[in-house]
Amino acid sequence: MLIHALCNYYDILARIGEVLPEGYSCVKIQYVISLTEEGKIDGIFPHQKTEIIKGVKGKSKEVWVPKIERMPQRTEKPGIEANVIEHRPLYLFGLNYVDGQLLPEDRTDKAKKSHEAFVKVNLAFLEGIDMPVVRAYRQFILNWNPEAERQNPFLLGLGKNYGKAGFAFCLSGYPDQLLHKELSIQKKWESCFREQSKNIADKYCAQCAITGEEMPIARIHSKIRGVYGGLSTGSVLVGFNNDSESSYGKDQSYNSNISEVMMKKYTEALNYLLEKREHRVVLDNITIVFWAMDEEKNCEQQIMAMLFGQLDQIDAEQTENMLKKLLEDAQKGKVVKERLQTEQGIKSDVDFYMLGLKPNASRLAVKFIYRRKFAEILWNIAKFQEDMQISKEIRPISFGRITREMISPKISSRNQNDKINPALMARLIESVIYDRPYPEELLETIVRRVKVDSDMRVSEVRAGVIKACINRNYQKKEELSVALNKENISPAYLCGRLFAVLEKLQQEASGNSLNRTIKDSYFAAAVSKPSVVLPKLIVLAQNHLDKVQRLSKTYNTKTRGAGYYNKWIEEIIDKLEDKFPDTLGLPEQGCFIVGYYQQYQELFVKKDNKE
Repeated sequence: MLIHALCNYYDILARIGEVLPEGYSCVKIQYVISLTEEGKIDGIFPHQKTEIIKGVKGKSKEVWVPKIERMPQRTEKPGIEANVIEHRPLYLFGLNYVDGQLLPEDRTDKAKKSHEAFVKVNLAFLEGIDMPVVRAYRQFILNWNPEAERQNPFLLGLGKNYGKAGFAFCLSGYPDQLLHKELSIQKKWESCFREQSKNIADKYCAQCAITGEEMPIARIHSKIRGVYGGLSTGSVLVGFNNDSESSYGKDQSYNSNISEVMMKKYTEALNYLLEKREHRVVLDNITIVFWAMDEEKNCEQQIMAMLFGQLDQIDAEQTENMLKKLLEDAQKGKVVKERLQTEQGIKSDVDFYMLGLKPNASRLAVKFIYRRKFAEILWNIAKFQEDMQISKEIRPISFGRITREMISPKISSRNQNDKINPALMARLIESVIYDRPYPEELLETIVRRVKVDSDMRVSEVRAGVIKACINRNYQKKEELSVALNKENISPAYLCGRLFAVLEKLQQEASGNSLNRTIKDSYFAAAVSKPSVVLPKLIVLAQNHLDKVQRLSKTYNTKTRGAGYYNKWIEEIIDKLEDKFPDTLGLPEQGCFIVGYYQQYQELFVKKDNKE
């Protein structure tokens, strides 16, 4: 599925000009040679563009760089081998530039042999093509004599640029109609290339696993570059180096039965995705690439914004509004297709792929590959974000924020990637994409971080993750709500609320001057065994109530009085029926933490804003 999808995506990129179609190469062209109808050179003019380059100290300068042209596939073999529609000066002119002179001879006769190879290959290729620019090019080949052109003013005028330049041709008076862009040239080349690909005697041919046709099979696959943690020279996705991997006498990648044509397609498409920021994101040590089978890039940008929190990829306000609408639908249980049909730029029936890659010694390991319709993915992301909301104000939570909350603050940023299980992140992404239960390890990790970390921080993200896991995985009668729910009579949830009230009471009694509160000393124990800790804290709270009462009377401050906290404590204890749970399991510990977070946030809400 993966290689077939990448090959199809390559075809899409080729149609819009993002990658080279099969049989072509990108060539740097510095100059265009103007030819008369008789094949004589009557001018050479630059074929360059300007680029802004930033210097070391932040200064920028404007430089001239050659334009990139798409020409028939260039040879990569060492030695003398001419290309169709050649661009190299040694082949075209058979002349070396040495100390200001054009010389046709050298010790190895390389210039002479190169030009002869050029003449032979191109005259054979041009046979049967009759266009004005082609006729001029043919006459140039037939009439050019390197020995007689040693003083050619046009070539000498290039100076030292002659030897390293690339050349294209046009007919005099038509500088924009280049030879290699002539339609008849392209059709002839594509036909020749297909024949060359099929009729190669020295290559192993078999049925291609992608196309089903009898084609030359790739022995070695091209390398993939840009995967986080991979080799700088690149790693292969398909490769066989050990004798134990050989079967039926087939070694290396002959085992995979992927043709050379399909191999070039999938490797170039994957390298393209890894180069583009809108298609790639690194989540811990997994490189995630995603693409839609569509010529536009709206799908990738929306996924990047909604799932990974990179709102700079698309208009932030537009994305926020879209997500809010989807969340409203998720809360009401509406069908996402109705919403998506009203949103501009969202194509509901487009296939969307997500691929997770992680390198090992020499190859790339595929951690996951997911395929869904884009509408389904958006709908499931909306439900994931709805699960994660822990306050009435909608705030999208990205995977990056979740992973940061799973890391101990004692671990340096340099070693953080080594402390997160890649399999956990893969399962989390799968849960979101396919709307499945969240990994049990996710809840366990977040609860442990809250209990073990030195600050025992219960952040918005941690509370949201716990709420999401409990609601989706355990489907309890008392579902955790977005904000504080006074009707929730779950003992664990009530114990968390009580702990938050007792902590806030202690802070008020000390004038908010304490460096350590009961949370630093008792929170981890209270989460696991409320019956052991909470009764002690209630006894201590009597002193705090007296202090709060004296402070409010003595200084006439705006500090809430003892009656305010006493009302909260009595209300919660009444619902507990004076009985605290002995021990709490993992889901109940999560309920305790969410109850603590929501009650603590409620205590900071001003009376005027409560309604």
